[in-house]
Amino acid sequence: MTEDLIIRDVRPMGGAATDLYIRDGRFAEAGNRKVAREIDGRGQVALPGLVEAHTHLDKTLVGMDWFENRVGPTRNDRILADRKAKRELGINARRQSARQILQTLAFGVTHIRSHVDVDTEIGIANIEGVIATREAFKGLVDVQIVAFPQSGMLGREGTLALMEDALKAGADIVGGIDPATIERDPVRHLDAIFALADRYGKPVDIHLHEPGELGAFCLELIVERTRALSLQGRVMASHAYCLGMLDTPRQHALIDSLASEGIAVMTVGSPSAPAVPLRMMRRSGLVVASGSDGIQGTWEPWGNGDMLERAKYLAQRNGMTNDADLEETARICTLGGAQGIGLTDHGLSPGCPGDVVLVAARTLAEAVALTPQRRTVIRGGRVVVRDGVLSGDLPDAA
Repeated sequence: MTEDLIIRDVRPMGGAATDLYIRDGRFAEAGNRKVAREIDGRGQVALPGLVEAHTHLDKTLVGMDWFENRVGPTRNDRILADRKAKRELGINARRQSARQILQTLAFGVTHIRSHVDVDTEIGIANIEGVIATREAFKGLVDVQIVAFPQSGMLGREGTLALMEDALKAGADIVGGIDPATIERDPVRHLDAIFALADRYGKPVDIHLHEPGELGAFCLELIVERTRALSLQGRVMASHAYCLGMLDTPRQHALIDSLASEGIAVMTVGSPSAPAVPLRMMRRSGLVVASGSDGIQGTWEPWGNGDMLERAKYLAQRNGMTNDADLEETARICTLGGAQGIGLTDHGLSPGCPGDVVLVAARTLAEAVALTPQRRTVIRGGRVVVRDGVLSGDLPDAA
Protein backbone atom coordinates (compact mmCIF):
# COMPACT_ATOMS: atom_id res chain seq x y z
CA MET A 1 0.00 0.00 0.00
CA THR A 2 1.29 3.46 -0.89
CA GLU A 3 1.78 6.16 1.72
CA ASP A 4 -0.72 8.99 1.95
CA LEU A 5 0.16 12.03 -0.12
CA ILE A 6 -0.68 15.73 -0.32
CA ILE A 7 -0.06 17.57 -3.59
CA ARG A 8 0.06 21.26 -2.67
CA ASP A 9 -0.90 24.19 -4.88
CA VAL A 10 -2.22 22.65 -8.08
CA ARG A 11 -4.98 23.67 -10.49
CA PRO A 12 -7.29 20.70 -11.18
CA MET A 13 -8.27 20.83 -14.87
CA GLY A 14 -6.89 24.38 -14.91
CA GLY A 15 -9.22 25.65 -12.18
CA ALA A 16 -8.48 27.50 -8.95
CA ALA A 17 -5.36 26.53 -7.02
CA THR A 18 -5.95 23.96 -4.29
CA ASP A 19 -4.42 20.91 -2.62
CA LEU A 20 -5.13 17.31 -3.60
CA TYR A 21 -5.12 14.49 -1.05
CA ILE A 22 -4.48 10.84 -1.86
CA ARG A 23 -5.19 8.21 0.78
CA ASP A 24 -4.92 4.47 0.26
CA GLY A 25 -4.34 5.07 -3.44
CA ARG A 26 -7.43 7.22 -4.02
CA PHE A 27 -8.29 10.90 -3.91
CA ALA A 28 -9.83 11.90 -0.60
CA GLU A 29 -11.22 14.88 1.25
CA ALA A 30 -8.89 16.81 3.52
CA GLY A 31 -8.77 15.25 6.97
CA ASN A 32 -6.88 15.15 10.23
CA ARG A 33 -4.93 12.00 9.46
CA LYS A 34 -1.18 12.57 9.33
CA VAL A 35 0.20 12.55 5.80
CA ALA A 36 3.61 11.01 5.25
CA ARG A 37 4.53 12.74 2.00
CA GLU A 38 4.02 16.12 0.43
CA ILE A 39 4.68 17.43 -3.08
CA ASP A 40 4.84 21.09 -4.05
CA GLY A 41 2.74 21.42 -7.18
CA ARG A 42 4.07 24.92 -7.88
CA GLY A 43 0.75 26.12 -9.26
CA GLN A 44 0.79 23.59 -12.11
CA VAL A 45 -2.26 22.25 -13.92
CA ALA A 46 -3.36 18.87 -12.56
CA LEU A 47 -4.94 16.44 -15.00
CA PRO A 48 -6.27 12.95 -14.41
CA GLY A 49 -4.21 10.29 -16.14
CA LEU A 50 -4.17 10.77 -19.91
CA VAL A 51 -6.12 8.13 -21.82
CA GLU A 52 -4.79 6.60 -25.03
CA ALA A 53 -8.03 5.22 -26.47
CA HIS A 54 -6.65 3.88 -29.75
CA THR A 55 -3.19 2.63 -30.58
CA HIS A 56 -1.36 -0.44 -31.89
CA LEU A 57 1.16 -1.45 -29.24
CA ASP A 58 2.20 -4.62 -31.03
CA LYS A 59 3.41 -2.84 -34.18
CA THR A 60 5.34 0.21 -33.03
CA LEU A 61 8.97 0.39 -34.14
CA VAL A 62 10.04 2.56 -31.18
CA GLY A 63 13.67 1.77 -30.35
CA MET A 64 14.24 -0.23 -33.53
CA ASP A 65 16.21 0.71 -36.62
CA TRP A 66 14.65 3.27 -38.93
CA PHE A 67 12.14 1.75 -41.34
CA GLU A 68 12.52 3.09 -44.87
CA ASN A 69 8.92 3.59 -45.90
CA ARG A 70 8.27 2.78 -49.56
CA VAL A 71 4.70 1.70 -48.94
CA GLY A 72 1.98 2.55 -51.47
CA PRO A 73 -0.79 5.05 -50.71
CA THR A 74 -3.81 2.77 -50.19
CA ARG A 75 -4.96 1.07 -47.02
CA ASN A 76 -4.52 -2.35 -48.63
CA ASP A 77 -0.94 -1.38 -49.58
CA ARG A 78 -0.28 -0.64 -45.94
CA ILE A 79 -1.90 -3.83 -44.69
CA LEU A 80 0.26 -5.92 -47.04
CA ALA A 81 3.42 -4.02 -46.05
CA ASP A 82 2.50 -4.47 -42.41
CA ARG A 83 2.22 -8.24 -42.78
CA LYS A 84 5.57 -8.34 -44.56
CA ALA A 85 7.22 -6.24 -41.84
CA LYS A 86 5.97 -8.58 -39.12
CA ARG A 87 7.72 -11.43 -40.91
CA GLU A 88 10.96 -9.67 -41.76
CA LEU A 89 11.71 -7.00 -39.12
CA GLY A 90 11.56 -9.08 -35.97
CA ILE A 91 8.85 -6.97 -34.35
CA ASN A 92 8.49 -8.59 -30.93
CA ALA A 93 5.07 -7.64 -29.56
CA ARG A 94 6.11 -8.05 -25.91
CA ARG A 95 9.20 -5.86 -26.26
CA GLN A 96 7.70 -3.23 -28.53
CA SER A 97 4.52 -2.78 -26.50
CA ALA A 98 6.60 -2.26 -23.36
CA ARG A 99 8.74 0.33 -25.14
CA GLN A 100 5.72 2.36 -26.17
CA ILE A 101 4.15 2.09 -22.72
CA LEU A 102 7.29 3.42 -21.05
CA GLN A 103 7.61 6.24 -23.56
CA THR A 104 4.03 7.38 -23.10
CA LEU A 105 3.97 6.92 -19.32
CA ALA A 106 6.54 9.73 -19.18
CA PHE A 107 3.92 11.96 -20.81
CA GLY A 108 1.25 10.91 -18.32
CA VAL A 109 -0.61 8.16 -20.20
CA THR A 110 -1.99 5.79 -17.57
CA HIS A 111 -4.66 3.94 -19.56
CA ILE A 112 -4.30 2.44 -23.04
CA ARG A 113 -6.65 0.64 -25.39
CA SER A 114 -4.60 -1.18 -28.00
CA HIS A 115 -5.77 -2.97 -31.12
CA VAL A 116 -3.61 -6.06 -31.53
CA ASP A 117 -3.40 -8.02 -34.76
CA VAL A 118 -4.98 -11.43 -35.16
CA ASP A 119 -4.45 -13.15 -38.51
CA THR A 120 -3.69 -16.46 -40.13
CA GLU A 121 0.04 -15.75 -40.45
CA ILE A 122 0.82 -14.86 -36.82
CA GLY A 123 -2.18 -16.43 -35.13
CA ILE A 124 -2.56 -14.91 -31.67
CA ALA A 125 1.16 -14.47 -30.97
CA ASN A 126 0.86 -10.69 -30.79
CA ILE A 127 -2.11 -10.99 -28.42
CA GLU A 128 -0.03 -13.20 -26.14
CA GLY A 129 2.91 -10.77 -26.27
CA VAL A 130 0.80 -7.76 -25.30
CA ILE A 131 -0.94 -9.78 -22.57
CA ALA A 132 2.51 -10.42 -21.06
CA THR A 133 3.21 -6.69 -21.16
CA ARG A 134 -0.17 -5.92 -19.63
CA GLU A 135 0.66 -8.16 -16.70
CA ALA A 136 4.14 -6.67 -16.28
CA PHE A 137 2.74 -3.14 -16.04
CA LYS A 138 -0.32 -3.91 -13.92
CA GLY A 139 -0.90 -1.11 -11.43
CA LEU A 140 1.24 1.30 -13.48
CA VAL A 141 -0.53 1.46 -16.82
CA ASP A 142 -3.83 -0.27 -17.49
CA VAL A 143 -3.95 -1.91 -20.93
CA GLN A 144 -7.10 -3.03 -22.72
CA ILE A 145 -6.55 -5.41 -25.64
CA VAL A 146 -8.73 -5.41 -28.75
CA ALA A 147 -8.57 -8.55 -30.88
CA PHE A 148 -8.14 -6.90 -34.26
CA PRO A 149 -8.55 -8.68 -37.63
CA GLN A 150 -6.36 -6.17 -39.49
CA SER A 151 -6.13 -8.25 -42.68
CA GLY A 152 -9.83 -9.00 -42.78
CA MET A 153 -11.81 -11.87 -41.39
CA LEU A 154 -14.38 -13.10 -43.90
CA GLY A 155 -11.95 -13.62 -46.75
CA ARG A 156 -9.23 -15.29 -44.68
CA GLU A 157 -10.45 -18.68 -43.56
CA GLY A 158 -9.58 -19.44 -39.96
CA THR A 159 -9.49 -15.83 -38.76
CA LEU A 160 -12.86 -16.00 -37.02
CA ALA A 161 -11.69 -19.02 -35.02
CA LEU A 162 -8.49 -17.15 -34.14
CA MET A 163 -10.58 -14.22 -32.90
CA GLU A 164 -12.28 -16.64 -30.51
CA ASP A 165 -8.90 -17.98 -29.44
CA ALA A 166 -7.74 -14.41 -28.72
CA LEU A 167 -10.77 -13.75 -26.51
CA LYS A 168 -10.22 -17.01 -24.65
CA ALA A 169 -6.55 -16.11 -24.17
CA GLY A 170 -7.40 -12.81 -22.50
CA ALA A 171 -8.27 -10.16 -25.09
CA ASP A 172 -10.79 -7.72 -23.64
CA ILE A 173 -12.64 -6.40 -26.68
CA VAL A 174 -13.86 -7.63 -30.07
CA GLY A 175 -12.41 -5.60 -32.91
CA GLY A 176 -13.53 -5.15 -36.49
CA ILE A 177 -12.30 -3.67 -39.74
CA ASP A 178 -14.01 -1.74 -42.57
CA PRO A 179 -17.06 -3.93 -43.21
CA ALA A 180 -17.56 -2.79 -46.79
CA THR A 181 -14.29 -1.70 -48.40
CA ILE A 182 -12.15 -4.47 -46.86
CA GLU A 183 -14.63 -7.17 -45.90
CA ARG A 184 -17.01 -6.56 -48.87
CA ASP A 185 -19.99 -7.70 -46.79
CA PRO A 186 -20.93 -5.25 -44.02
CA VAL A 187 -23.92 -7.20 -42.71
CA ARG A 188 -22.05 -10.48 -42.42
CA HIS A 189 -18.94 -8.90 -40.90
CA LEU A 190 -20.89 -6.94 -38.29
CA ASP A 191 -23.08 -9.94 -37.50
CA ALA A 192 -19.92 -11.98 -36.86
CA ILE A 193 -18.20 -9.55 -34.54
CA PHE A 194 -21.35 -8.67 -32.60
CA ALA A 195 -22.08 -12.38 -32.21
CA LEU A 196 -18.61 -12.82 -30.68
CA ALA A 197 -19.24 -9.90 -28.34
CA ASP A 198 -22.57 -11.37 -27.27
CA ARG A 199 -21.16 -14.87 -26.80
CA TYR A 200 -18.18 -13.78 -24.71
CA GLY A 201 -19.72 -10.77 -22.97
CA LYS A 202 -17.23 -8.35 -24.53
CA PRO A 203 -17.39 -4.76 -25.82
CA VAL A 204 -16.90 -3.92 -29.52
CA ASP A 205 -14.44 -1.47 -31.07
CA ILE A 206 -14.48 -1.31 -34.86
CA HIS A 207 -12.16 0.50 -37.25
CA LEU A 208 -14.43 2.42 -39.61
CA HIS A 209 -12.66 4.33 -42.38
CA GLU A 210 -15.57 3.96 -44.81
CA PRO A 211 -16.37 7.25 -46.58
CA GLY A 212 -19.56 9.28 -46.84
CA GLU A 213 -22.87 7.49 -47.14
CA LEU A 214 -21.17 4.10 -47.19
CA GLY A 215 -19.75 4.81 -43.75
CA ALA A 216 -23.07 6.23 -42.59
CA PHE A 217 -24.78 3.00 -43.65
CA CYS A 218 -22.24 0.96 -41.67
CA LEU A 219 -22.81 3.17 -38.62
CA GLU A 220 -26.54 2.59 -38.90
CA LEU A 221 -25.91 -1.15 -38.93
CA ILE A 222 -23.75 -0.77 -35.82
CA VAL A 223 -26.51 1.21 -34.10
CA GLU A 224 -29.05 -1.53 -34.92
CA ARG A 225 -26.86 -4.28 -33.45
CA THR A 226 -25.95 -2.24 -30.38
CA ARG A 227 -29.63 -1.71 -29.65
CA ALA A 228 -30.60 -5.33 -30.36
CA LEU A 229 -27.94 -6.74 -28.00
CA SER A 230 -28.30 -4.02 -25.33
CA LEU A 231 -24.62 -3.06 -25.71
CA GLN A 232 -25.16 0.61 -24.89
CA GLY A 233 -21.96 2.13 -23.49
CA ARG A 234 -19.89 -0.82 -24.75
CA VAL A 235 -19.39 0.01 -28.43
CA MET A 236 -16.88 2.36 -30.05
CA ALA A 237 -16.55 3.41 -33.67
CA SER A 238 -12.90 4.25 -34.28
CA HIS A 239 -12.15 6.98 -36.84
CA ALA A 240 -15.68 7.26 -38.31
CA TYR A 241 -14.37 9.49 -41.11
CA CYS A 242 -17.82 9.54 -42.68
CA LEU A 243 -19.06 11.91 -39.96
CA GLY A 244 -16.90 14.62 -41.48
CA MET A 245 -18.17 13.98 -45.02
CA LEU A 246 -21.93 14.35 -44.69
CA ASP A 247 -24.20 17.38 -44.96
CA THR A 248 -25.23 19.03 -41.70
CA PRO A 249 -28.73 17.51 -41.32
CA ARG A 250 -27.35 14.03 -41.98
CA GLN A 251 -24.55 14.61 -39.48
CA HIS A 252 -27.04 15.69 -36.82
CA ALA A 253 -29.28 12.68 -37.34
CA LEU A 254 -26.46 10.16 -37.29
CA ILE A 255 -24.66 11.71 -34.31
CA ASP A 256 -27.91 11.85 -32.33
CA SER A 257 -28.50 8.18 -33.14
CA LEU A 258 -25.02 7.22 -31.92
CA ALA A 259 -25.43 9.27 -28.75
CA SER A 260 -28.83 7.74 -27.98
CA GLU A 261 -27.30 4.25 -28.01
CA GLY A 262 -24.21 5.23 -26.02
CA ILE A 263 -21.86 4.49 -28.93
CA ALA A 264 -18.57 6.35 -28.52
CA VAL A 265 -16.48 7.73 -31.37
CA MET A 266 -12.68 7.80 -31.38
CA THR A 267 -10.90 10.35 -33.55
CA VAL A 268 -7.16 11.00 -33.90
CA GLY A 269 -7.53 14.34 -35.71
CA SER A 270 -5.55 13.09 -38.69
CA PRO A 271 -4.52 15.87 -41.09
CA SER A 272 -5.11 13.52 -44.04
CA ALA A 273 -8.67 12.57 -43.09
CA PRO A 274 -11.93 14.53 -42.88
CA ALA A 275 -12.38 16.41 -39.62
CA VAL A 276 -15.28 15.05 -37.60
CA PRO A 277 -17.59 17.80 -36.24
CA LEU A 278 -16.34 17.98 -32.66
CA ARG A 279 -18.52 20.91 -31.59
CA MET A 280 -21.68 19.21 -32.88
CA MET A 281 -20.67 15.97 -31.21
CA ARG A 282 -20.11 17.75 -27.90
CA ARG A 283 -23.51 19.46 -28.03
CA SER A 284 -25.24 16.13 -28.75
CA GLY A 285 -23.73 14.47 -25.69
CA LEU A 286 -21.86 11.94 -27.83
CA VAL A 287 -18.87 10.43 -26.02
CA VAL A 288 -15.69 11.33 -27.91
CA ALA A 289 -12.27 9.79 -27.24
CA SER A 290 -8.93 10.12 -28.95
CA GLY A 291 -5.76 8.18 -29.59
CA SER A 292 -2.41 8.21 -31.34
CA ASP A 293 -3.18 5.30 -33.67
CA GLY A 294 0.06 3.62 -34.77
CA ILE A 295 3.17 5.55 -33.75
CA GLN A 296 6.52 5.21 -35.49
CA GLY A 297 5.46 2.17 -37.46
CA THR A 298 5.26 0.84 -40.99
CA TRP A 299 2.08 2.77 -41.72
CA GLU A 300 3.34 6.19 -40.66
CA PRO A 301 6.75 7.28 -39.33
CA TRP A 302 5.64 9.89 -36.83
CA GLY A 303 3.95 10.20 -33.47
CA ASN A 304 5.18 9.89 -29.90
CA GLY A 305 2.03 8.91 -27.99
CA ASP A 306 1.70 12.17 -26.02
CA MET A 307 -2.04 12.52 -25.51
CA LEU A 308 -1.76 16.15 -24.42
CA GLU A 309 -0.12 16.88 -27.75
CA ARG A 310 -2.95 14.90 -29.35
CA ALA A 311 -5.40 17.36 -27.77
CA LYS A 312 -3.54 20.13 -29.57
CA TYR A 313 -3.77 18.22 -32.87
CA LEU A 314 -7.54 17.83 -32.41
CA ALA A 315 -7.89 21.56 -31.89
CA GLN A 316 -5.73 22.40 -34.89
CA ARG A 317 -7.55 19.97 -37.17
CA ASN A 318 -10.89 21.51 -36.23
CA GLY A 319 -9.77 25.13 -36.47
CA MET A 320 -10.17 25.63 -32.72
CA THR A 321 -8.26 28.51 -31.11
CA ASN A 322 -10.35 29.79 -28.20
CA ASP A 323 -9.72 28.59 -24.67
CA ALA A 324 -13.06 26.81 -24.25
CA ASP A 325 -12.43 24.65 -27.31
CA LEU A 326 -8.88 23.80 -26.22
CA GLU A 327 -10.24 22.83 -22.81
CA GLU A 328 -12.69 20.50 -24.54
CA THR A 329 -9.95 18.71 -26.47
CA ALA A 330 -8.08 18.19 -23.19
CA ARG A 331 -11.22 16.62 -21.75
CA ILE A 332 -11.49 14.33 -24.79
CA CYS A 333 -7.98 13.04 -24.07
CA THR A 334 -8.71 12.47 -20.37
CA LEU A 335 -12.31 12.18 -19.21
CA GLY A 336 -13.80 11.51 -22.66
CA GLY A 337 -11.27 8.80 -23.36
CA ALA A 338 -11.97 7.24 -19.98
CA GLN A 339 -15.71 7.15 -20.60
CA GLY A 340 -15.19 5.84 -24.11
CA ILE A 341 -13.17 2.83 -22.94
CA GLY A 342 -15.47 2.11 -20.03
CA LEU A 343 -13.67 3.56 -17.00
CA THR A 344 -16.25 4.53 -14.42
CA ASP A 345 -14.23 6.39 -11.79
CA HIS A 346 -11.60 8.38 -13.69
CA GLY A 347 -11.03 11.92 -12.49
CA LEU A 348 -9.71 14.04 -9.66
CA SER A 349 -12.70 13.83 -7.31
CA PRO A 350 -12.68 12.09 -3.92
CA GLY A 351 -13.03 8.34 -4.44
CA CYS A 352 -11.35 8.29 -7.85
CA PRO A 353 -8.02 6.45 -8.21
CA GLY A 354 -5.14 8.72 -7.20
CA ASP A 355 -3.80 9.21 -10.72
CA VAL A 356 -2.65 12.71 -11.63
CA VAL A 357 -0.40 14.41 -14.16
CA LEU A 358 1.20 17.74 -13.25
CA VAL A 359 1.83 20.06 -16.21
CA ALA A 360 3.76 23.32 -16.03
CA ALA A 361 0.92 25.61 -17.12
CA ARG A 362 -1.57 27.91 -15.39
CA THR A 363 -4.62 27.11 -17.51
CA LEU A 364 -5.91 24.08 -19.36
CA ALA A 365 -5.78 25.91 -22.70
CA GLU A 366 -2.14 26.85 -22.09
CA ALA A 367 -1.33 23.22 -21.34
CA VAL A 368 -2.87 22.13 -24.65
CA ALA A 369 -1.35 24.90 -26.75
CA LEU A 370 2.20 24.67 -25.37
CA THR A 371 2.24 20.98 -24.30
CA PRO A 372 4.96 21.49 -21.68
CA GLN A 373 7.25 18.51 -21.11
CA ARG A 374 8.99 17.45 -17.86
CA ARG A 375 5.71 16.34 -16.30
CA THR A 376 5.22 14.61 -12.99
CA VAL A 377 3.02 11.52 -13.05
CA ILE A 378 1.46 9.93 -9.99
CA ARG A 379 -0.33 6.59 -10.18
CA GLY A 380 -2.41 5.52 -7.20
CA GLY A 381 -0.39 7.85 -4.99
CA ARG A 382 2.95 6.53 -6.26
CA VAL A 383 5.26 8.95 -8.08
CA VAL A 384 6.24 7.08 -11.26
CA VAL A 385 7.59 10.06 -13.23
CA ARG A 386 9.16 13.16 -11.72
CA ASP A 387 9.85 16.15 -13.95
CA GLY A 388 9.81 13.94 -17.02
CA VAL A 389 12.13 11.23 -15.63
CA LEU A 390 10.79 7.71 -15.15
CA SER A 391 11.20 6.09 -11.76
CA GLY A 392 14.09 3.64 -11.61
CA ASP A 393 11.97 0.75 -10.31
CA LEU A 394 9.68 0.33 -13.31
CA PRO A 395 9.57 -2.79 -15.53
CA ASP A 396 11.90 -2.66 -18.51
CA ALA A 397 11.28 -3.42 -22.17
CA ALA A 398 13.73 -6.32 -22.46
